[in-house]
Amino acid sequence: MLRPESIPLASAGFPATFANMKRVIFADRVLLMGDAAADSLLEYARVLTHAHGVDAVTLRCLGADGDTVEASFLLNGHTSLLVESTNSNIQPPDNAEAVAEIRDRIHALLRPVSAGEEISPWSSGSDEPDDL
Repeated sequence: MLRPESIPLASAGFPATFANMKRVIFADRVLLMGDAAADSLLEYARVLTHAHGVDAVTLRCLGADGDTVEASFLLNGHTSLLVESTNSNIQPPDNAEAVAEIRDRIHALLRPVSAGEEISPWSSGSDEPDDL
């Protein structure tokens, strides 16, 4: 008897490899995004909470209707995120630049700039509310 797990995925009409997607539940929204984006978002929320900080990040996601959306997440000590794995075979939206930016921000919080080092701006180059 042929069992489903013994059929190569490509011959069954599925791609040979699956994209790595995670489901992120934020407030009352459920969004899908790539593993790196979801993991970076969760780690940044954790680091910001520890540092008593607040920040917002925007990531490309798949909404409940399957459309690609840009979602902005306000992260602080009261942020409630749930990140879980999926079995999705959909290609996740590209977040390479955003993930690199989030990782830079995490690094900056974990390893603060010492005296005499130049501080590079994050996204807007300014902390003024009108410039963000």
